[in-house]
Amino acid sequence: MSDVAPAPRLDRSRLGGLPQLGASAPLDPARAGIIHLGLGAFHRAHAAVHTARALAAEEGDWGIIGFANRSRSVIEPMARQDGIYSVLEMSDAGTRADLVDVHRGFGVMTEEPDRVVREIADPHRRLLTLTVSEGGYYVSPRTGRLDVDDPALRADLEGAGTPRTVIGLLARGLAARAEGGEPFTVLPCDNVSAAGRTARRMVEEFLELSNAGSDVLRFVREHVSFPDAMVDRIVPATTAATSDEVAALLGVRDEAPVRAERFSMWVVEDDFAAGRPAWERGGAILTPDASEVERYEQVKLRLLNGPHSLIAYLGALDGRVIIPEAFDQDWIAEATMRLIRDEMLPTIDRPAGFDPDAYLEDLAHRWHNHDLGHRTRQVGSDGSMRLPQRIPVPALHHLEAGRTPALLALTVAAWFACVVPPRGFDPGEQARAMTDPAQARLQEVAARASSPAEHARILLESGCLTEELAAREEFTDLVGALLTTLVTSGPRAAAAEALDASLKENR
Repeated sequence: MSDVAPAPRLDRSRLGGLPQLGASAPLDPARAGIIHLGLGAFHRAHAAVHTARALAAEEGDWGIIGFANRSRSVIEPMARQDGIYSVLEMSDAGTRADLVDVHRGFGVMTEEPDRVVREIADPHRRLLTLTVSEGGYYVSPRTGRLDVDDPALRADLEGAGTPRTVIGLLARGLAARAEGGEPFTVLPCDNVSAAGRTARRMVEEFLELSNAGSDVLRFVREHVSFPDAMVDRIVPATTAATSDEVAALLGVRDEAPVRAERFSMWVVEDDFAAGRPAWERGGAILTPDASEVERYEQVKLRLLNGPHSLIAYLGALDGRVIIPEAFDQDWIAEATMRLIRDEMLPTIDRPAGFDPDAYLEDLAHRWHNHDLGHRTRQVGSDGSMRLPQRIPVPALHHLEAGRTPALLALTVAAWFACVVPPRGFDPGEQARAMTDPAQARLQEVAARASSPAEHARILLESGCLTEELAAREEFTDLVGALLTTLVTSGPRAAAAEALDASLKENR
């Protein structure tokens, strides 16, 4: 038996003698100016950190009332720890842990939807941030409008009770807030194109379809801002060993730690109807120009997120557990960097002063960081929500110019192979572990396919990546050919085929 005493549990009594990121928010929950929906690791390693650093530079009533989507696995330990948790940051300089102390209340959206509505209506709350993943916005991949075919959203529109979807909750909460008329801001922090404008469109469509009064719509249009933002930080899944690492570094037991890389970027449109923390003094980039946010967003979606998906799918099909293991394979690294330089970079409008060579060097370093241990199964999940944001626009850019976007097609084919594999093909343990909300539906759609090529065509024709891209026969044929190679000859052969075909004339 070990004589070493277990580390004491983290709580407020331990805060004074340990390293802290930024400053604490005011303790009174009634003064908390921020609501957050989607209380997971990413928010706690990103926006919450920037908020703590902003509070160190300028005091304010910017505590956070955080709601998890549906699980109590985060909120219960955080409540026991007085809202305090640690960020375990891994870099070339070593690993360090620091505490964050800005959360002042907790809940679960699916358990307490009425409370979410009340919080939005509360005049003390001045802005709401979102990290609910791409699917939380309920945008139809076929039409780009509110996905009224989704059963959960349709139930919210038709039901008389409190909504359960994020868009429904936002709409109902803002309708309640309209009664008092206090201005408000909704700030999405997800990888969604023009996320602020997208959230506004979905909320307003929901209000219109649910027959909200003209006074509510006028309030939302005139007194609620929806700024755009670009967020970027790799936040791998927390493991059982993370608490042990924190205990070794800090001498306390943290039951709700998060792991993150050193890099963190947040570009925010400075359009806040009711004030905000001094985020520009906490490491964020604030700009009055929404188009500049859009340019940064293009950089992330196309140079980081899309290629990250390719690494995950090829890596999983090759049996690689973590992203660095996959990117260490020369053939995966070559396909990824060619995807970026040849098929993605020419399609973006670069931000002012953007240095692509420096950015790509930084990306390669981040993907090689074995300390992060970002799993291929994690990065590859939810492709049906993520790839429509990353693939169609650049693919159509090249197709319209008569060029073959073969590495973009490879990304799609590898996604199908991992998550919706053709009959008789086993993609391996890492791919089988990927999850996707559309998986069952896509499997049903493709069940009648008799070949990998037909499998790909049926899936694309279902509109999973937009109807416009599905209508391009040359792209559909290419995805089918690459999927055939994937299942017959393996991912390395498919990558070589795509590299050979990339940007050849297809007229």
